[in-house]
Amino acid sequence: MTFSLRPAYDAPPLAALVDRLRDYLEGELADYERERGITPATRLTRADLEPVWQRSRELGFYGIHLPEEHGGQNLTYTQLAVLKEEVAASGRVLGHSVLGDMGGPLRAGDILRHATEGQLKTYFLPVVRGERACCFSLTETDAGSDVRSMRTTAEKDGDSYVLNGHKVFSSAGPFADFAIVVARMAGSGETEGDKPRFSAFLVDLDSPGCRVEDGATPMSGEHIESDIVLDNCRVPAENLLGEEGKGMRIALGRVTVNRLLHCPTALGATRRALDLTLDRTRNRKVAGQPLLMLQAIQHKVADMATELYAARSMTYAALAALDRGEDVRTEAFMCKLYVAESAFRILDEAVQIHGKEGLTQGNEIEYLFRKIRMFRILTGTSEIQRNGIAHGLAFLA
Repeated sequence: MTFSLRPAYDAPPLAALVDRLRDYLEGELADYERERGITPATRLTRADLEPVWQRSRELGFYGIHLPEEHGGQNLTYTQLAVLKEEVAASGRVLGHSVLGDMGGPLRAGDILRHATEGQLKTYFLPVVRGERACCFSLTETDAGSDVRSMRTTAEKDGDSYVLNGHKVFSSAGPFADFAIVVARMAGSGETEGDKPRFSAFLVDLDSPGCRVEDGATPMSGEHIESDIVLDNCRVPAENLLGEEGKGMRIALGRVTVNRLLHCPTALGATRRALDLTLDRTRNRKVAGQPLLMLQAIQHKVADMATELYAARSMTYAALAALDRGEDVRTEAFMCKLYVAESAFRILDEAVQIHGKEGLTQGNEIEYLFRKIRMFRILTGTSEIQRNGIAHGLAFLA
């Protein structure tokens, strides 16, 4: 894999897909954002997003990773990662809605295979068509890395379940129709030696006893999070996702894949930052010469490019192994750790090179710095990744 800020792809169908995706991102979608004045701090509404879902679906991008029977092209993990990287590298605010990351098919992900025919028809296929949106509600205030300490409970009552609890950081919650909620079965895990049992449910967000509240605004400034408050919320038994007591397995079942597929998005954003930085060093003049003529700056951008190349190479190597059916749990931990830490170092240097502009709100580099800083914590902290790597090494022969 050679280094490039705009990679070229020769093999079909990827070459044509990337060309069409770039045209959409840089043309029509950029115009749409500009016309509506959309920035990373915009409070997005369904009116903003639904046209993007529908148009992306028309163009074949929304849910493109899915099997053909669901309207997708059955992409490999590597092919999907390439498209995710391109979306992030474009700098489009609404990029998260093009492939379906924000409330769409990518948010639902592997959960589709646990759904009944009725659940597919009522909940998930409308999501695939861009008609409905979902969010995933697992995290609680005191149940993040230690997710099994959650307090949200579900109790069977006749032909329904009664849910009580408070979920936080439900991404896409502000514009979702339903949530995939994981709850501890009431009465389980309350005594020593009794393991808690967890189940997953499809909860309509307009159900009695369910409240969607404004979530905390992350340091990226995006308004995409909600709290889901459940107060004796009654959920029909047919909305149980999978088997009772198997909810945590459903929630964490594709964690290795998710961990790897978050990396291309961070790589794309970092690629964007390096591109912007090189543009600045070529055009910003100091003492009558471009900034890039200074050896100190040359060394900085050389290190930035080298780290990006290393992070990207290891990520795609792991994705290729995953496509071959190999066990890449340890490599996924390594990729998440290295991509997060190297991306942060690259963005830190980008801010340094941009000077006061890099410290100014409204400057894209300043926004990307905040966004990338979050990646060292989101989807598992760097410390959690190191734990996973060490655990994997312990079992090596």
